[in-house]
Amino acid sequence: MALQLWETLKESITAYTGLSPATFFTILALMWAVYYVVSGFFESPGQHHQERSRNFEEQMEPLPPPVQLGEVTEEDLKQYDGSDPKKPLLMAIKGQIYDVSQSRVFYGPGGPYALFAGKDASRALAKMSFEDQDLTGDISGLGPFELEALQDWEYKFMSKYVKVGTIKKDDLVADGASSEEPAAPTEHDVAKPAEHDAAKPSENGPSEAATAGAEETASASDVKEE
Repeated sequence: MALQLWETLKESITAYTGLSPATFFTILALMWAVYYVVSGFFESPGQHHQERSRNFEEQMEPLPPPVQLGEVTEEDLKQYDGSDPKKPLLMAIKGQIYDVSQSRVFYGPGGPYALFAGKDASRALAKMSFEDQDLTGDISGLGPFELEALQDWEYKFMSKYVKVGTIKKDDLVADGASSEEPAAPTEHDVAKPAEHDAAKPSENGPSEAATAGAEETASASDVKEE
């Protein structure tokens, strides 16, 4: 049955095209190849980019689960800025550290917000600033609109990313107390020890003034008795 169909097809190709079956299929293959090459020139860049993105996502390995760091210093946080692909990508807002590894395209090396990674960028996010002096967690002096913007960023991070730790803050009270200089003594403080020393008896016995006073009192008593 199949052989009869093939013979019928060959006769039809020869009858309608005047070509042999081998020539006909060769021309058909060449036409398909030309169509494939030419259509590639007219393909939109967006479709090509989306196709590459899908292939890239399929090749990417799944992210490891976030690792809880606990309390770390700002210096320790710098090693999670994305420079080491084996380490998670971390960022802090208002002292709270979040794992932003799933958004490496934004916060990783080469991303638009890469300079925020590995830091507490609260001030920069509140002001939408990319200046080095604003890459800090100090939010003192910010206006109400800037604080509101920072609050929106914090809500976004809390809902999207996993919190993995906090930034360790120094004990400012202890540092301030140790750095204070002793106050200069006042005239009252200077006079006070002098009075105290005058009233304090000498280690070798009563003071000369006290001895003289006692002798005068004894002489007056003798005169009175006579």
